[in-house]
Amino acid sequence: MTPRISLLIASLHVLLYLVLTVRVVMHRNVHKIGIGTGGDESLSRKVRVHANFVEYVPLGLLLLALLELAAINTALLWTFGIALLVARVLHAIGLGGSAGYSFGRATGALLTFAVMLVMAAIGIGRFVAGAMVTA
Repeated sequence: MTPRISLLIASLHVLLYLVLTVRVVMHRNVHKIGIGTGGDESLSRKVRVHANFVEYVPLGLLLLALLELAAINTALLWTFGIALLVARVLHAIGLGGSAGYSFGRATGALLTFAVMLVMAAIGIGRFVAGAMVTA
């Protein structure tokens, strides 16, 4: 079985990752900041948005791919994958615009956590169900 859904969702996340990366690189080039953030608040937010993406997305995509390989319902896979992508876009927009509270930042973070929690619960449930059958 080829994990087609998670492949597409991961590919879309890579495109978002590249956008976030280019934002950091361009800011560094324009402002001649090589390492760190040079005290530049805007660059600090861009770096944090990029880092936050790197902290959460790989694990979310791994869970998505493993659930797809475990033959979880395709509607759920699409829902999880799209919700994770929407969450990361919202978070990037929210945190990219303000270091304080914003709808995008809060909603993006909560949606990311919720998607990952539900995927983890389904994964654990699938393991337990399988263990009971083989016992």
